[in-house]
Amino acid sequence: MGLPSVMGTEIEYGITVKNDRDFDPISSCVLLVNAYREEHAATILWDYDQENPLADARGFQVDGEKYTPNQQENIARNKTLENGARYYVDHAHPEYSCPEVTNPHDVVVHEKAGERIVEVSRREANSMLPDGTQMLIYKNNSDRKGNSYGSHENYLIDRRTSFKQIVEHLMPYFVTRQVYTGAGKVGSENRSHPCDYQLSQRADFFETEVALDTMVKRPIINTRDEPHADREKYRRLHVIVGDANMSEFAIQLRQGAAAVVLGMIEDGVIDRDLSLRDPVRAIKEVSHDPTCTRLLELQNGRKLTAVQVQAEYLEIAQRYIVEREVPDWAPGIVQDWADVIDALERDPDELADRIDWVIKKVLIERFMERKGLDWQAPQVEMMDLQYHDLRPDKGLYFVLERQGKVLRVVSDEEVTRAITEPPEDTRAYFRGQCLKRYGDEVFGVNWDSISFGIGDEPIKRVLMAEPLKGSKSHVEELLERSRTAAELVANLRA
Repeated sequence: MGLPSVMGTEIEYGITVKNDRDFDPISSCVLLVNAYREEHAATILWDYDQENPLADARGFQVDGEKYTPNQQENIARNKTLENGARYYVDHAHPEYSCPEVTNPHDVVVHEKAGERIVEVSRREANSMLPDGTQMLIYKNNSDRKGNSYGSHENYLIDRRTSFKQIVEHLMPYFVTRQVYTGAGKVGSENRSHPCDYQLSQRADFFETEVALDTMVKRPIINTRDEPHADREKYRRLHVIVGDANMSEFAIQLRQGAAAVVLGMIEDGVIDRDLSLRDPVRAIKEVSHDPTCTRLLELQNGRKLTAVQVQAEYLEIAQRYIVEREVPDWAPGIVQDWADVIDALERDPDELADRIDWVIKKVLIERFMERKGLDWQAPQVEMMDLQYHDLRPDKGLYFVLERQGKVLRVVSDEEVTRAITEPPEDTRAYFRGQCLKRYGDEVFGVNWDSISFGIGDEPIKRVLMAEPLKGSKSHVEELLERSRTAAELVANLRA
């Protein structure tokens, strides 16, 4: 078993149009997504036939109807990109799902490429808006009107792993990891206890422990059982409890530490019970405590801070990476995790160059001190939002980045390349290359299939049930000798 070998993220962005009294988020999202132009993206369908969002990991099917748009709406709302990503309208938000990758570093690269793609779209969309109006996009998780939108993580894991064990060990991990994954937030929402500042943008919106829904009665652990791969072998853990991070370091640590914990669950090495007495209450208590000193009550009667709970997972992880065969990236992630836990125990402000909630808090506190303001000042709430602004010249995170005040873990060159090129070590490479080479003949796409419309013949669907097949090493020679989609399909069948 071991560590998850395939992972990715799905980011829902906040959207508004300044000075538009008739702002319609759905039509604005459609405009935004269609403003991003690749040669063939405007004619390719997203293959909803391959999806089943009503399957529950606990072993049953939830009642309900699967929404399938008509062909015109499908094309208007979906773009499959040559870098292997999906860019689309999800309810009332633009969403960017990065291609499948094999390590946390590449998650950062492709998530950051997604930010740039959305920003390019925004600039193009603005050129089509009436004078005096301006579309703005935010990589955050709340519109301050009671609505929250997600930053979802995905990890491919062994289906033989007990879902009960996954829930048992992930629940306390997810509740407490916000001490380094939180994006920071001024005030509270969703009828939560008032506070000046909290760690997480999302914590106030979680209302139950385990469930399938992602929008109503949000669960800490989502039970969607839609692997987008061989169902007999794999489970895709769909994580909805994270924040939308701006910090490259935080994205990498968030993704890597979770993958390590999942590996430990798969391999059965977590040897202690860290179950919380009330996880839904605890997730808010952790978020509302920037000192990171509040004690949480465990089922066994112990009382630990969120940092101490994380330290227990870390201790197991440090032993795990020595005793087991792990990917090259894992030791570095565990070291970063240890450094962050040490800093949180001393003084969280030491992390003001790498952890979003600390970066933002220190930035706002210095601003308040200069201006003589308190946490209730409207300028402070505006600063909170401005931190997540995707405009490179306006977003406060990007200002700090240009000033060298935040730690980077990827290069601009890597991100620029990922805007147009798929990762080379997963099936995303085959998907992206098919769009580049045979785009006119691609009929429909899903994560685990691609369909070709070849002349008057019936649609030819190529299944991609193994996420690690379809990599450059697997298919480069096949693609080179397939000048057309018809030749590709014939060669695949040979």
